[in-house]
Amino acid sequence: MRRLEKFYFPFFMAGFMTIIMSFTLTAIHQGFHPGFLLNWGRSFIFAFPIAFPSVVLIAPLVHKMSEALKRKTH
Repeated sequence: MRRLEKFYFPFFMAGFMTIIMSFTLTAIHQGFHPGFLLNWGRSFIFAFPIAFPSVVLIAPLVHKMSEALKRKTH
């Protein structure tokens, strides 16, 4: 069970960020129209498989950077 815990945060972070970014970019580029939700869903489906592994790989680096900055400021 402990092994899976390192994937919970990246999964939810990637999910929420993908929802926000795909919604925003779809609205900016296409505007709100009758097919908006379908297009937004397609954007999410394409973006999430990129976002999730990216967060899994980058989160440890960001954590180390944050810890280093925290040590410098204290």
